[in-house]
Amino acid sequence: MNASATRMSSSKNAAANSPHAITIAILAMGGEGGGVLADWLVDLAEQNGYLAQTTSVPGVAQRTGATVYYLEMFPEDRIPLGCQPVMALSPVPGEVDIVIASELMEAGRALQRGLVTGDRTTFVASTHRVYSMTERTAMGDGRVDSDKLVKGGLAAAKQFISADFAQIADVTGSLIGPALYGALAASGRLPFTRAQFEDTISRGGVGVKSSLKAFAAGFDAAAISLAQAVIEAAGSAATAAPITASATTSAASSPLVGPRLSALSARIQSDFEPVNHATLTAGILRAADYQDVNYASLYLDLLKPLVAVLPKDTALATELMDETARHLALWMSYEDTVRVADLKTRRSRFKRVGGEVKLSQTQHLGINEFLHPRLEEIADTLPAGLGRWLLATRWARACVESFTRKGRVVQTSSIRGYLLLYAIAAMRPLRPKSLRFGIEHQRIRGWLASIAELAPTQAALALEVARAQRLVKGYGDTHARGWGNFQKVMAKLPLLQAMPNGQAQLKALVTAALADDTGKALEQMLATAR
Repeated sequence: MNASATRMSSSKNAAANSPHAITIAILAMGGEGGGVLADWLVDLAEQNGYLAQTTSVPGVAQRTGATVYYLEMFPEDRIPLGCQPVMALSPVPGEVDIVIASELMEAGRALQRGLVTGDRTTFVASTHRVYSMTERTAMGDGRVDSDKLVKGGLAAAKQFISADFAQIADVTGSLIGPALYGALAASGRLPFTRAQFEDTISRGGVGVKSSLKAFAAGFDAAAISLAQAVIEAAGSAATAAPITASATTSAASSPLVGPRLSALSARIQSDFEPVNHATLTAGILRAADYQDVNYASLYLDLLKPLVAVLPKDTALATELMDETARHLALWMSYEDTVRVADLKTRRSRFKRVGGEVKLSQTQHLGINEFLHPRLEEIADTLPAGLGRWLLATRWARACVESFTRKGRVVQTSSIRGYLLLYAIAAMRPLRPKSLRFGIEHQRIRGWLASIAELAPTQAALALEVARAQRLVKGYGDTHARGWGNFQKVMAKLPLLQAMPNGQAQLKALVTAALADDTGKALEQMLATAR
């Protein structure tokens, strides 16, 4: 028994003293330079007395594709004569020394996989977001709470470094990879000097100047993050601003408007309370961008009657006007084929896409749009009479539907494709006479009438009616489903008015309608609202 215990103890001591590989996992999306970052780390190791191995496993992140790069480094001087270290091909939960995430959702995926542990892992994560398809297509606000992801990283890691490394990349004209590389250097977790890290970039020979600039900025951002962690550990977190979030100041001042909207801006100043000016100014800017100045004037015309019936409670009155103004601007700028074509042919969009793909002056940008307008969207765009005729005439429907059964790809970066969408966008002056315009504005006026009727005596319920507009959005099937849910919810309004907790019931119904696109949750709630 004693001999066996002695041998076991000796074995444990040997394992504790034996060298082990440094393990690194990089989670990155396509086009972010994750592969280059992995190659730099391999070169860094091999040039400084380490054996290194890297593997990559591509995956799908429902954004631009995601890849997990896994590296192991082993010191050559610790390898016994005639032996070679055996390195793993993929990360093992609980056995990863360093995890690098190029985006906050990727950081969440690392946490979910168990790659980050509190006794071992240095966790470097960028706090910016690239929203997934499930977040974008949710009925309501489907975004994952970024603060929860950051807090999860803080709680799970031994050392957590976070900053908006994507912004650093934009400012320095580089990819996010060099900025993350700089953050890793600042962590001190690898046995290499800053100069050795920078030498690796120089040996690469491509984009050296911008990469070194991003590396330095990432290094500094990580140093600030580490200093913040020390302050918080010392108990001064209450007085220190968190480094993981941008420090922005919320101002109530109104956005600036140009001379074409100056008269409407003056009207806002004279007819509405100052606390609502910022929202109202944003509203006229959106309405004018969507249609024209007269449309922005109509926006204020529709809101003006609400001022006279607002409750005496200043806080509630402010919130009711703000929410009504915000949702009215959204409803008045409903999505139709003209709007879609307009947004896809704007110069700002080509500039934005070019920036996202890091387009150089020697490259040509090709953008392919997949469009699938239904018969209903085409009828909605036509003058009201013609649109109703198309929907009601069987042979005309059959003729148009034969061309709309399948979607088509339009290359907006080509002259032909651009002119096709530009011609549709040019129909904007005809929009007020369209079938969809008349239908939407009839619905808008009914919604506003309900708010105005409830505001004097049941302002809290009126507020939830205003917020219920978020059910009505999108186009095609999404819009039809949302409008159907809105009608079902509003049909319960007379009943909710007689209930002491009517506003809470209405809020619950709207939440249920946004919970899924099958409508089951809403149907269950409607069955109980009696």
